Amino acid sequence: MATQRDRTPRGQDGQDSRRGRHGRRGAGWGLRAGVPLGALVAAGLACGGAFGAFAAGGPGGAGAAGSTGGAGRTAAAAAPAWAEQAADGFASVEALGQDGTYGGRGGRTVTVRSLADLEKYATAAEPYVIVVDGAITMDPKGKEIKVASDKTIVGAGTSGEIVGGGFFLGQGVHNVILRNLTIRDSYAGTWNDKDHDWDAVQMDGAHHVWLDHNDLRHMADGLIDSRKDTTYLTVSWNRLENHNKAFGIGWTDHVTADITVHHNWFRETEQRNPSTDNVAHAHLYNNYLQDEPGTDITSSYGNYARGRTSMLLENSYFEGINNPVVKDDTASLVQRGNVFKGTKGRNESGGTAFDPKTYYPYTLDPAADVPALVTAGSGPRATPVRTKATTLTVAADGSAQYRTVQAAVDAVPSGNASRVVIAVAPGTYREAVTVPADKPHVTIQGTGQGPSDVRIVEGRSAGTPKPGGGTYGTSGSATLAVTGDDFQARDLTVANDFDEAAHQGQEGHQAVALRTAADKVVLRNIVADGDQDTLLLDTAAKDRRGRVYVDRSRIAGNVDFVFGRATAVFTDSVFTLKKRWDGTAAGYVTAPSTAGGNKGFLLTDSTVEGAVADRTFHLGRPWHAGGDATLDPQTVIRNTRLSAAVKTAPWTDMGGFSWKDDRFAEYANTGPGAGPASADRPQLTDQQATGYEIADWLGDWTPSGA
Repeated sequence: MATQRDRTPRGQDGQDSRRGRHGRRGAGWGLRAGVPLGALVAAGLACGGAFGAFAAGGPGGAGAAGSTGGAGRTAAAAAPAWAEQAADGFASVEALGQDGTYGGRGGRTVTVRSLADLEKYATAAEPYVIVVDGAITMDPKGKEIKVASDKTIVGAGTSGEIVGGGFFLGQGVHNVILRNLTIRDSYAGTWNDKDHDWDAVQMDGAHHVWLDHNDLRHMADGLIDSRKDTTYLTVSWNRLENHNKAFGIGWTDHVTADITVHHNWFRETEQRNPSTDNVAHAHLYNNYLQDEPGTDITSSYGNYARGRTSMLLENSYFEGINNPVVKDDTASLVQRGNVFKGTKGRNESGGTAFDPKTYYPYTLDPAADVPALVTAGSGPRATPVRTKATTLTVAADGSAQYRTVQAAVDAVPSGNASRVVIAVAPGTYREAVTVPADKPHVTIQGTGQGPSDVRIVEGRSAGTPKPGGGTYGTSGSATLAVTGDDFQARDLTVANDFDEAAHQGQEGHQAVALRTAADKVVLRNIVADGDQDTLLLDTAAKDRRGRVYVDRSRIAGNVDFVFGRATAVFTDSVFTLKKRWDGTAAGYVTAPSTAGGNKGFLLTDSTVEGAVADRTFHLGRPWHAGGDATLDPQTVIRNTRLSAAVKTAPWTDMGGFSWKDDRFAEYANTGPGAGPASADRPQLTDQQATGYEIADWLGDWTPSGA
């Protein structure tokens, strides 16, 4: 953070052959001898309503404003929870100009109940989230709607059905999600039908497609045909049943497609389960292939690696399948951890395997658990299924998946819908780490005995030259920078060891250890260590929320070492006061730049201490970034032990702005640095203090473990 003088903004059928990303406040909030000079409007400073809530009406968007009513009409709808999630597997990989697969997320959400409306929105150039509410019958039978790019088509609960036809994704179509749908009954009376190409889903040269939690059955040709170099495809948690040709991949001589197939239930399907021809990387895991005895359908084969396919087949369960695993001599197929029950015939492997974790993170379920997991969890769901956390491992010595923390962050798919834990082994990691806004739900967790065992450190300052010209600036100096919501850091140290003494000729000594500009951030049992500007708690924009919960942690520094415009709670934590580079003791703990109407910093049940001279540190000063008079900085310190290092007049002005015009107060503090109410030490009354609790700060959010 800039000094007081120069503060600036911070800112197998023989037929296949295929292959396959903040006005100043109205009333002054001054305090005098423990009594507000202006109206105390604690309730008016609350953070507002629900943040990021899913549609209250559930997946169908029931009761959405703007509904026109009546069969066959569209209704404007809030996006269902299903539409907030993005793909995993190869569909999550950034490639071909597409950063993962998220469908129509961010576009308008419509609910459709007629074929005309479904086709209208599915073929539109604009992104849409299309909620199918009820059964829509294709006319003529066998019709396949030509879906355009940037679409999510999702069933409303379990009611969304496409009857007698399906969907077609043509050359270059990309970023499409089909979820939670039943697609059924285009069957034309011939089991091995070669005359009616009436698939549930056909893809010819598409990329970045996610088929998830669908029920596909009883069609005229294939249930899924992935053809003509369709790539970056993930097929997950689907039921493919009561059919001859289930899932064909091929119709090309090229070997370029990358495909993930996981947690699908192939039940009573004769062939193509799948048949995988000329696929560069085919990753099949945790699938359940089941041929029930005593039925009219008998399996011909299970998983088939054809042509020059490279297939990795992991932890899948084959029950009653004839020829469960088949490969051509030209294909590579590596098996790991599969279970075979009541199978017979060919069960083959050979060649070398690729490592899917070089492309995306994933976690295997035990093969023995697959039948129960997949039968219970596949197909359309009434509510979204929340997947368990994925864990990525980091060790500097190369004994884990990744050697650096940033490499693990990079492996998290963009738009990830569930938590990814990055478990970091003891050691020192000298690197700058960035968790971007499109990667929420990330936890970085040390795995040592305490925070000191895992240390992420870098030594940049605001004035440090950047490669290619310019300097990093305060925000850019951060060792760990986080803009992804729902971030957590636990059991580790984040430090900036910029050497001020060695750089006295350089301007810009602000050196941030940890910067957050995100909402719902938890920092637990961490150390943030630096000198000037150690911990920057910010928001993504002045009008955006940024709530932070800091628990059982230590923050060390000397000048404005906790600063920013976030709404932050510190509890059961220690603020360690440090001498400056020349051995002198003088500093400021907090420098809030709170937006008007928001909460600022609340320090409760904590300790302020350090090996510095008595009466040398202020508890805070108001940072009006860029001279912005509309800001309303706030620090409240309560029920906290203050050492003798704290000045008897603990608040001070900054940049021409008086602290008395902003919101600084104490309540029930103890220790030699505490003092009675006076003009220089505003104190909350007991009644006022009831509005300064953790829950008042965090609103509708309860951090995990709080």
